Amino acid sequence: MSRVRRTRDGSQDARLEIFAVPGIPEVREGDDVGELIADAVPDLRDGDILVVTSKISSKAEGRVRRGITRAEAITAETTRVVARWGETVIAQTTHGFVMAAAGVDASNTETGTVVLLPVDPDASATAVRESIRRRLGVSVGVIVSDTFGRPWRNGQTDVAIGVAGVTPILDYRGMSDDHGNALEVTLTAVADELAAAGDLVKGKLAQTPVAVIRGMAEYTTQEDGPGVRELVRPSEEDMFRYGSRDVLFARRTVRSFSAEPVDGAKVRRAVEAAIAAPAPHHTTPWRFVLLESPEVRAKLLDAMREAWITDLRGDGFSEEAITRRVARGEVLRGAPYLVVPCLVTDGSHTYRDERRNAAEREMFVVAAGAGVQNLLVQLAVEGLGSAWVSSTMFCRDVVREVLGLPGDWDPMGAVAVGRPAAPPRDRAPRKADDFIVVR
Repeated sequence: MSRVRRTRDGSQDARLEIFAVPGIPEVREGDDVGELIADAVPDLRDGDILVVTSKISSKAEGRVRRGITRAEAITAETTRVVARWGETVIAQTTHGFVMAAAGVDASNTETGTVVLLPVDPDASATAVRESIRRRLGVSVGVIVSDTFGRPWRNGQTDVAIGVAGVTPILDYRGMSDDHGNALEVTLTAVADELAAAGDLVKGKLAQTPVAVIRGMAEYTTQEDGPGVRELVRPSEEDMFRYGSRDVLFARRTVRSFSAEPVDGAKVRRAVEAAIAAPAPHHTTPWRFVLLESPEVRAKLLDAMREAWITDLRGDGFSEEAITRRVARGEVLRGAPYLVVPCLVTDGSHTYRDERRNAAEREMFVVAAGAGVQNLLVQLAVEGLGSAWVSSTMFCRDVVREVLGLPGDWDPMGAVAVGRPAAPPRDRAPRKADDFIVVR
């Protein structure tokens, strides 16, 4: 494949060539992939870029597994499941890649075996580069590629999972286009584009796992470079980091917050999720008081603290015990934002006996809890930590008075909101079977 292309300076005097490398034998554990490539294409030139299918690096590095199912291998290679659709699993690997089946492949390998991704694909690319340098005396760039699906697009394409001697990404931010418009977010994934170009000539069934790209020497480097990490978006910067499988588990109780202000728009989006919860009789039993004023937060917490101390003294607690309990309850004071969810029972039914009336109220309380859970989950999706604290339920009159709430608004705790000061601790493991009774 040969095409005229534009160079970085906009000229069109360069020719891009992409060709597959035939003659590479079946790769076995312990083989030197660089040596196999050098034998197959001994006329490599300085500045050539090799696109190497990850599978041959995996085979050479002993990443073939026998005696386990593909599903078992996927589980072993997964750090978190992002989404499931039938038998398809989108998972994050130990490398940080988010991809189908955690990169585990059962094609182009012996029956009964599966192939895992290289442990360190950057190191695999570096090893190939060094081997070719020793054998042929030329400096090439190397991209280890694998096949990825893409959100919102059908079909798959190859992308770079390991890079050595190639500029992985070009940053055009701060530059201007031909019309003088500032480029604010333009990052070109050069290594991914080269990987996809190489796949055009390698093919999936042609048994040609290596391609050479010639005419792109300007993107090669003398040093091995930063590797693929520049192409892997950190999860905290990923707008879609929570898949359908783990969005609920993203909610964690956070009790220590940074001083970073909370964007009220994010909280309002969480309220939109909260009021999507189910409720009895087609009612809307939720109200959310957003405490965005530091003065109001302090006034409420001071009043609640005094009410709590009074109650504890009435219960006979010592001053020392009261001090300890109050200190444990100060998580709300350390949050830069508070939400007070309230229950309103408009639309509830009244019955002749108290048993049914109690059940009626319980239905509304359950609906309030469902609304708060939605709120907490959406806060996590927005990148905010939260803690649902029950304290307002012990002094409802005080809360209504300080916040000027109607008498029929029933405060159902308070939610502390903010950026976590530190990563939340791991959740204690729980097995669903421990909480299930089957009849």
